[in-house]
Amino acid sequence: MNRIEKIMEIERFKELTPIQKAIVERKNKNRDCIGISSTGSGKSHAFFMTIFEKIDLEDKNVQAVISAPTRELAYQLYERCKKISDAFGIKTKLVTGGMEKNTSTIQAQIIIGTPGRMKDLFIQENVLRLDTAKIMIIDEADMTLEFGFLEDIDQILSHMDKKIQLMVFSATIPQELQPFLKKYLYEPEWIQISTDEEYQSDVKHLLISCKHKSYKERLLDVLPCINPYICLIFANTTNQASEIADYLREHNYDLVEIHGGLESRERYKAIKAIQSQKKSYIVASDVASRGIDLDGITHVISCGFPKDINFYIHRAGRTGRVNRDGMCIALYQENDRQAIRSLEKRGIVFDQKDIKNHQIVDLKARTKTKKEDPIEIEVKKITNKKTKVKPNYKKKQREEIDRLRRKKRREMIRNDIKRQQKERAIAKLKEK
Repeated sequence: MNRIEKIMEIERFKELTPIQKAIVERKNKNRDCIGISSTGSGKSHAFFMTIFEKIDLEDKNVQAVISAPTRELAYQLYERCKKISDAFGIKTKLVTGGMEKNTSTIQAQIIIGTPGRMKDLFIQENVLRLDTAKIMIIDEADMTLEFGFLEDIDQILSHMDKKIQLMVFSATIPQELQPFLKKYLYEPEWIQISTDEEYQSDVKHLLISCKHKSYKERLLDVLPCINPYICLIFANTTNQASEIADYLREHNYDLVEIHGGLESRERYKAIKAIQSQKKSYIVASDVASRGIDLDGITHVISCGFPKDINFYIHRAGRTGRVNRDGMCIALYQENDRQAIRSLEKRGIVFDQKDIKNHQIVDLKARTKTKKEDPIEIEVKKITNKKTKVKPNYKKKQREEIDRLRRKKRREMIRNDIKRQQKERAIAKLKEK
């Protein structure tokens, strides 16, 4: 049994996802690589498999470095990686901010950490030797860029072996990331998995108007209508996440709160609580939209839409994992309509819903006002015309109305004939 087969056995994988298969089956496994695939497609295990194939069990120096933009992401990668590394007898170490300072030299074959903390320990404090590494993974590269950590990565790489193999993984590759990629990656292999190829389940997108209520008030209407295994509730800011969490607790909802506004100790406890899957409700900001990796998320609720609509797609990617069904509910106000239109152009199909008697129901279609016949509008103008009454005026009025109706009808028939002729001409062109 080779190492990849053993990893699949440890993780009980029946088959590889498309991104994993593409990475594992590369012809030149020493070549730099850029892997693009959506949230929940299995990118983490794709680079784990690459690393574990390369690790020399006899060499106790740092051989592989994995960078994640947030502590939460780094911690979750560490938990997943350690399960595998323990089975192989490989030492893995987590390096993030908020941990107790260690003045002794850190020794491990795989280092997983945040850019800032790794830079400090490597360059400033000299207790972490990353210069021996043969491969470095930059996970969630777009978030690394967005949170301003690319400079730390830049400094780390400037002190590492110039021949180090770099693998960059992300859901998107923004234009602003291109200069970094050109600087450090040598003729990289691009592997992009389209949505059609990914393991996509049936995720329903529901739109529910807040009407006159705030997001948190409307949330209280929605929650009794669903019966989630785990429901992930997203806010657009840390303050909003904190307010929503406090508001739900006041209404007796037992939940986990996770966002950048928490102290390190609170965030660590929140991650532990999330991993235990003992709470049905998680209130989070977008920092967690890629960091919470649970199979049991059945519902995602967005309280409004993020400025970057890509984050809505990442939110939705938290549910419906590995061909399971999921529900993504978006609570919206009038100022969210532009975001909704943008997402619809991207292919998201929203179902308009409402809340009635603690149930999510179809929104009643607005009764359209009957469009008045343009001919009858003109007729009214004639009949309402204020003219001096003359003998036989009614007869003359009827004749004028009759002429008008004949004229308008002829125009309608001509326009209809032109339309049909155009349709026939187009059909003939298509046949040719």
